[in-house]
Amino acid sequence: MSFNNKSRLDPTQVEDRRGRRAGRTVALGGGGLTLLIVIAALFFGVDLTGLATVDPTQQQSSTTEIEGGGTDLQAECQVGADANAREDCRIVGFVNSVQAFWADEFARGGGQYRQADTVLFTDATEAACGYASAAMGPFYCPLDEKVYLDLNFFNDLQTRLGAQGGSFAEAYVLAHEYGHHVQNLLGALSNVSNATGPESAAVGTELQADCLAGVWAHHATETGYLTQVTDQDIAQALDAAASVGDDRIQRATQGYVSPESWTHGSSKQRQLALKDGLQNGDIESCRTPGW
Repeated sequence: MSFNNKSRLDPTQVEDRRGRRAGRTVALGGGGLTLLIVIAALFFGVDLTGLATVDPTQQQSSTTEIEGGGTDLQAECQVGADANAREDCRIVGFVNSVQAFWADEFARGGGQYRQADTVLFTDATEAACGYASAAMGPFYCPLDEKVYLDLNFFNDLQTRLGAQGGSFAEAYVLAHEYGHHVQNLLGALSNVSNATGPESAAVGTELQADCLAGVWAHHATETGYLTQVTDQDIAQALDAAASVGDDRIQRATQGYVSPESWTHGSSKQRQLALKDGLQNGDIESCRTPGW
C-alpha cells in the first residue's frame, strides 16, 4: 500500500490531542499487560481479566488536563509523500480517503455526507460520550460524531493480540469506525440493544461496520489518495479482522468459547463481513432488513 506522493492531504479532518491528559480520575493497575487487558475487554466486549491480576497499590490517576505535546499536523502532513513517511500523516491520509469515498457515495444516492473528524490522543481525553481512555480502544462517538484513537493501540494489536500488523490493518480499524459513522448518518445505530450472541443486533452492527470498511477498501484507489491496494494489504486487513474475533479472544484468555456473550462476532464472521464489502464494493451488500 502506498499513497500518491502528490495527493493533497487535509489534516483539518484530524484533531491532534496527543501529549494532553483529560481531567477525570482513571485507575489502571498492574502495568502494561493489565492496561492491554482493559483495552481488549472494553473494545472487543470480552472479559480478559483472567490474564492478569490488578494490584490496587499500583493504580495511576490523572486529574488535570495538561496542554502541549503532539505535533503540528497542518505543517507536517500536507501531501501523500508525508503519509508514506509518517504514521500520523498516514492516519490523515486514510481518514481523507475514507471520507472522500463516503461523501461521493452519499452524493450518488442523493444524500449528503457529514464529515466526522478523528481525534488522536494519548492515554485519555474527553469525548461527548464521556471520558475517553486508551483502555477503550478506538471508538466512534455518535454524540459528537468523532472517531477517537490512541496510536499505541496498533502496537498492542500486533504485539499482544497477535495481529500481523501493517499499515492496511490500521486502515481497516479506521474504516470500521467510519462504518459506524455511516450507520449513524443512515439511522442504523438507533435499534442497537444490549443483547449478545452470534445473531444479536450488537454483533450485526459490528459486522455491518466491517462490511462497510470493505466497501471503502474496494474503492480506495478511486479516491486518488492511494496508488494501489495489494493482496498483501488485503491479507493484513483480514488478519486484523480475525484477530479481534470474539471466539479467538475468548479461547486465548479463558480457554473456551462462549458464543452467548459475543458482541462483535467470531473471527470467521468478521472476515466474511469484511470480504463481502471487499468483493462487492456495494453498500447494498451490507444492508440489513432494518436499514
